[in-house]
Amino acid sequence: MAEAREPGRRLRVETHGLDVIGDADRKGTPRTLFWPWFGANVSVLGISYGAFALGFGISFWQALAAGVLGILASFLLCGLVAVAGKRGSAPTMVLSRAAYGVRGNRLPSVVSWVLTVGWETVLVALATMATATVFARLGRGGGTGTEVAALIVVCVLTVVGGVAGFDLIMRLQTVITVVTGVLTVLYVVLVAGHIHWATVRAIPAGSAQEFIGALVFMMTGFGLGWVNAAADYSRYLPRAASGRGVTGWTAFGGSVAPLLLLVFGLLLAGSSAPLNEAIAADPIGALTTILPTWFLIPFAVVAVLGLVGGAVLDIYSSGLALLSAGLPVPRYLAALADGVLMTAGAVYIVFFADDFLGQFTGFLTTLGVPIAAWCGIMLADLALRRRDYDEADLYRPAGRYGDVPLLPLLLTLAATALGWGLVTNTAASWLTWQGYLLAPLGLGGRSGAWAYANLGVLAAPALGFLGTLALGRARVRSQESLPASTA
Repeated sequence: MAEAREPGRRLRVETHGLDVIGDADRKGTPRTLFWPWFGANVSVLGISYGAFALGFGISFWQALAAGVLGILASFLLCGLVAVAGKRGSAPTMVLSRAAYGVRGNRLPSVVSWVLTVGWETVLVALATMATATVFARLGRGGGTGTEVAALIVVCVLTVVGGVAGFDLIMRLQTVITVVTGVLTVLYVVLVAGHIHWATVRAIPAGSAQEFIGALVFMMTGFGLGWVNAAADYSRYLPRAASGRGVTGWTAFGGSVAPLLLLVFGLLLAGSSAPLNEAIAADPIGALTTILPTWFLIPFAVVAVLGLVGGAVLDIYSSGLALLSAGLPVPRYLAALADGVLMTAGAVYIVFFADDFLGQFTGFLTTLGVPIAAWCGIMLADLALRRRDYDEADLYRPAGRYGDVPLLPLLLTLAATALGWGLVTNTAASWLTWQGYLLAPLGLGGRSGAWAYANLGVLAAPALGFLGTLALGRARVRSQESLPASTA
C-alpha cells in the first residue's frame, strides 16, 4: 500500500477485479490501513449522529455510552473481517465463498451490493444538500440550479475515484484525511460557544430499551455498514502482515474520528432543541446555521470531501460485490454502472423524498439485519480455519468450498427472518410489516417497550455465528484436509 502513495508513481485505472492479488503487488504494513478508513469516516456527518442518538429519547450520558460501544464494537468487526483479506488476497465478497460456496455466495453478494449502493447514494445526496444550504446562506443560489450543479460535481468525483480504483483512492483518502481533519477542528472551535452544558445535563434519561435502540443504530450507521467491504484493502498487504495489526489499524482508523465527532455532536444537539430537529431534515446543512458566514465555503469543502471519501470506498466495493454476484464485466464498468444507479437514487432523495431520517433509519436497519447475519457466519467460518484460503478453489464450484452448500444459506435466511421479526420501522411506510415476532415472543408487539430496540440486528449475527460454530466445524475440517490445489 505504501507503493500507492510513492511520489512519481503514475495513476492508472486499476485492472484488478475479483482476481487474487499476486505476491509481487502486495506491499505495505497494517498501519497503511489507517488512511482509507479514517478518510472514509472523518465526515462531519459524525456530528449529526449526536442528534440521531438523542432522538431515541435518552440522556447525554446514555447516548455517549451507546455511541462509544456501538462505534468501537462495529469497527472491531470490520477489523476482524479485514484479516481475511491478507489471508486470501481477494475481495471480501469473494473470500466469503469459503463459507457460502462459489455460487451460493451470490445471495450475500447481492445484499452487499444493494447496501453499498444505498450508502453511496445517501452520502452523495447529503453532500448535495449541504452545498445547496451553504450557497443559500451566502445568498448566491441554493435552489434547484445549485442542487443540480452540486450533484453533478459530487457524482463525478465519486465515480472517477471508484472507476480509477485502488491507487487513486489511497492518494485521495490521504488528502481528504488532512484537509477534512484540519477544517473539522476549526469548525469545532468556531461553534463551541453554542454548547450549554447545563442544558445538555438536564436531558432526562431514557429506558433500557431506548438505550439499546440507540446502540444498535450506531452500530448499523458505522462499522456494520462497512463489514462487507472490510477486506477489500487489506488484500493488498503481504501474507506475513500481522493479523492483530490488520484488526487494530482498521478498527482504529474507522472509529477514532466518529468517536470524537459524536461527543461534540451530542453536546451541540443537546444544547439546542431547534438544531436537533433541523438535523433530522438536513443532517449536514443544519450544521451551517450556527457558523459565521466567512467559514461557509470552507465548511462546504470539508462536508463534501468527507462524504465523497466515504462514497468512493462504497462505489469501489459495490462494484466488486456486483462482480461477485455474477455480472461478467470488468471492475471499472461495474463501478460505472453503480455510479449511474447512485446518481438516480441521489436525485430522488434530493428532489423528491420528504422524510430523510425516517427512510435512512429504515434502510440501515433493514439491510443491516442480513449483513449482520452474513458477518456472524463469516467471522465464525474465519475463526474455524487454521490455514489460509485455497485461492484457486474460491473460483471453482467443484473445488473444496463447494457450489451451493445449504447450511450457510439456511442460517442466513433463518437469522434474517429472526432479525426482521425483532425490528420496527414505523417512519418508513414500506417497512411496517417488520416486527412480527415482538408480540409472539412477549415483547409487547410493534408498539411495546421493545419495539424500537431493534434487537434483530443483534440476534441475527448471534444466530449466524453460533450456528456456524456448532454446525460448520466438520465442513471446514474436511476442506482443510484436502491437498492444496494448483491454479
